[in-house]
Amino acid sequence: MNCRLRRKLWFLLIIGLVCPRMHAVSWFPFGPDGGDAKAFAADPRDHAHLFLGAANGWIFQSWNGGQKWERLARVGKRDDLVIRHILVDPADSKHLVVGAYVVSDGGGIFISNDGGVTWSSQPEMRGQSVRSLTAAPSDSKILVAGTLEGVFRSTDGGGHWELISHDPVQIHEVQSVAVDPANPDIIYVGTWHLPWKTTDGGATWTSIKQGIIEDSDVFSIVIDPEQSDVVYLSACSGIYKSEDGGEKFTGGVGANKTQGIPSTARRTLVLDMDPNHVGTVYAGTTEGLYRSFDAGKYWMQTTGADVIVNDVYVDPTNSNHVLLATDRRGVLASDDGGDSFQPSNSGFSTRQIWAFTADEQHAATVYVGVVNDKDSGGVFVSHTGGLSWSHLGDGLDGHDVFSLGQAPDDTILAGTEHGIYRLKDSVWQRAGDDPSVRTLADGAAQPAPARTPVRTPVRTPARTRPVSRAAGRANARRRPAAIPRSPGAAPLKNFDGSVYGFARTGETLYAATSQGVLRSVSSGATWSVVSAVPGYDWRFVAASDETVAAASLNALELSTDGGKTWEAAALPEQVTQVSALAVDGRGGLWVGDKDGVYFSPGKGANWKTLPDLVVRKVNSLYFDRQADRMLITAGDPATDAFAVDIPSMRLATWDTGWDLRFLRPVGNYLVAATLFDGIVVQPRWVDSAETDKH
Repeated sequence: MNCRLRRKLWFLLIIGLVCPRMHAVSWFPFGPDGGDAKAFAADPRDHAHLFLGAANGWIFQSWNGGQKWERLARVGKRDDLVIRHILVDPADSKHLVVGAYVVSDGGGIFISNDGGVTWSSQPEMRGQSVRSLTAAPSDSKILVAGTLEGVFRSTDGGGHWELISHDPVQIHEVQSVAVDPANPDIIYVGTWHLPWKTTDGGATWTSIKQGIIEDSDVFSIVIDPEQSDVVYLSACSGIYKSEDGGEKFTGGVGANKTQGIPSTARRTLVLDMDPNHVGTVYAGTTEGLYRSFDAGKYWMQTTGADVIVNDVYVDPTNSNHVLLATDRRGVLASDDGGDSFQPSNSGFSTRQIWAFTADEQHAATVYVGVVNDKDSGGVFVSHTGGLSWSHLGDGLDGHDVFSLGQAPDDTILAGTEHGIYRLKDSVWQRAGDDPSVRTLADGAAQPAPARTPVRTPVRTPARTRPVSRAAGRANARRRPAAIPRSPGAAPLKNFDGSVYGFARTGETLYAATSQGVLRSVSSGATWSVVSAVPGYDWRFVAASDETVAAASLNALELSTDGGKTWEAAALPEQVTQVSALAVDGRGGLWVGDKDGVYFSPGKGANWKTLPDLVVRKVNSLYFDRQADRMLITAGDPATDAFAVDIPSMRLATWDTGWDLRFLRPVGNYLVAATLFDGIVVQPRWVDSAETDKH
């Protein structure tokens, strides 16, 4: 283990020794950095103290202007809450108000009175999908929120709220709000269908759509703090500007279109003004950041079009310091007024980890695969046992990574929704893409002419329809399970299916895919279909020594001779849908489903349960050969990790403090993947909190 890793682990050990309640401390998050960042807020009394809202319910904070972030608190106790707006009270920076929503509907207003450490849900706004939130510049106790139901106002800093958009009834799906700098009764709101304005605190409303294309979603509204009649708004059809308080707008599509921003294939999610130079306006779009130096007459793009900008922060003490909250890339920082940006994600991670593999030759080198991050995701590698990460995305074409494995020649493999990739010289290459080789029936390679890839439809894990248990049993009955079946040899060409898992026995690799179980004897360079296994959707594959098992959602296939022959095996009668599969070092089979974990010491016969292991929604089983134990995670209880010692069948548990997707060993400690928060690492001293059950 290298010196840097030893120093970090020693630091964790010291923390543990001085901690009075070691068992109560969560495992430590260590990235990979980046992910979805949604909203900024600054402490009015300390502009270097920033808050950052994420798409998983977390609020982060920075004490140095966004150079380094730390987790502050999870709001709402759920991981699908989008923190879209944060307000910090100028009179009391310990008083914070958050507006949040759930994509599928729901959300609310949340309030903290201790600087964001603890949060409470405001009862009158509970369940409201809050899409916009702002405070009146002239009176910070007056807050205005836009929700899917309408416009709400608070006059006591968020303590109580009332609906102020009773009439007309068209004011709903409120995406943006702005309050006049001098008069809090003048409020602008943007809906999913054009903007509105009130001058009497919501008693009456006026449609302000002159000059705006019909059916325009209004995403953002800002008001010039020095000239309150100057109003900017962004919509599907472009960016508009009014110089008469919204009576008439110019811009968008047509003769008066603002220059520099194409209106097609782009949504401007946020507008922001430089507080020191109000003529400088920033537009954060779904295709990059734009900037105007002349109050919106001309715009120039300053980032690549692949950047989705959710929020912009301009430091009021230094206009050259600009931060962007983005999808997938996290925080981007500029120190030249937006001319160039660099990642600034130290301590900020909201990655969704789906896959993991460890390098067998280097104990501290591990790889993780992520989903939903396109070119910003793919695979990350750590050479410090999970404590720091670097990106390995070149060649993956932005694909989600569902599985990772290591070939007999030590090549790292990635299974995606579009085939298998191999890592060569830090660049990913599709298996079989080398025009100098072709696939043979046994998976070997031979020179062949180039061919044009043929794309085939695939189904991702989230969208695949479950096959009924009855249908699975019917398929099993149609197969002569008592007669071992030779794997056969079906050449595989231009494979483009989804790859959910890898397993290895000796020099042979297996892959569970949407188009059957695959086999390779060329370290993953070429693959063949295992024809003895039915060719439908296989989600899991596991191997230990000569035992290889593959499972779909409702069927199990088994080989006890290293894949030479296969036969159908019986699943536990209680199992309606398989959610995890493993094989231990004694050839025992392990299966997980929504109701628990089941163990069979021989070929799927005599399935048993462990009386002390009470779990539901099992999402991972993994055999840790070095420690001879089975590692288990589940959705209920979500934050506990489990290990079953195979020789004694004794159970150990850890409360990690995180909702877990899977658990893996790295050297003599453990790392776990969370649902939406990246990797967490076991503190070395947490072993003292481990509980054994007999």
